[in-house]
Amino acid sequence: MFVIIGYVVILAACLGGFALAGGHLASLLQPVELLIIGGAAVGAFVVSNTPKALKATLAALPQVFKGSAYSKALYMELLAMLYEILAKVRKEGLMSVEADIENPEQSPVFSKFPGILADHHAMEFLTDYLRMMVGGNLNTFEIENLMDNEIETHHHEAHVPAHAIARLADGLPAFGIVAAVMGVVHTMESVGLPPAELGKLIGAALVGTFLGILLAYGFIGPLATLLEHKVEEGAKVFHCIKVVLLASMNGYAPQVAVEFGRKVLYSAERPNFRELEDDIKSRKAK
Repeated sequence: MFVIIGYVVILAACLGGFALAGGHLASLLQPVELLIIGGAAVGAFVVSNTPKALKATLAALPQVFKGSAYSKALYMELLAMLYEILAKVRKEGLMSVEADIENPEQSPVFSKFPGILADHHAMEFLTDYLRMMVGGNLNTFEIENLMDNEIETHHHEAHVPAHAIARLADGLPAFGIVAAVMGVVHTMESVGLPPAELGKLIGAALVGTFLGILLAYGFIGPLATLLEHKVEEGAKVFHCIKVVLLASMNGYAPQVAVEFGRKVLYSAERPNFRELEDDIKSRKAK
């Protein structure tokens, strides 16, 4: 929603200012210039990215038009789930969660938390390390290093669409210049026309530069920035799971371990101590 609102504001400011200055909006309608810029940009985008990157970018773009999935309620659900699984481990032993790990969708523990269960990457991260904990004695420092490496790899992969869109935005002003130069060449071929006709041709050529810059900094560039913000939001789930599991491995009780996880959350989504405690108690009562 905010993306659409931002686009409307950009268009209203640019086109409205042009109209107020006495310009004719019809003179900005240059489909040929848009074809040159858009076609060249799409071609360069395809050339500069691997099929995997193209697929990831196309899959990520719809997310910019949706609100953030990472709310305080979701993080409270995550912390409550971690508390319940660790409490079960502490009470019944690590082997008691083996069936939950192998089939999370059918698990009586994980099925209580559909918001987290729907996040495939977070669930895979959690169950993989719980499986390693069940498998035998582990060196906490080695596991932490492995977690950091996995989070870094996931972070790098998640940034691919944002980087691809940013590079596309960087190239749009240059393609606008290409369209403008081609328009100037066409104008020079038509020097025998009346001045009024030549003025229209020159104006059409300059629209190419305008469109390239507007598309780059008003439309495509902000999408890359928004995708980066969403990647940073998504990474926080992994950091939360990491610190909770490490705290548990170091011998802390479930109540203390989830407090470690609560403290690494961003302040806007972080529940306070009392909110988390009340939420866990209410879930236990149910």
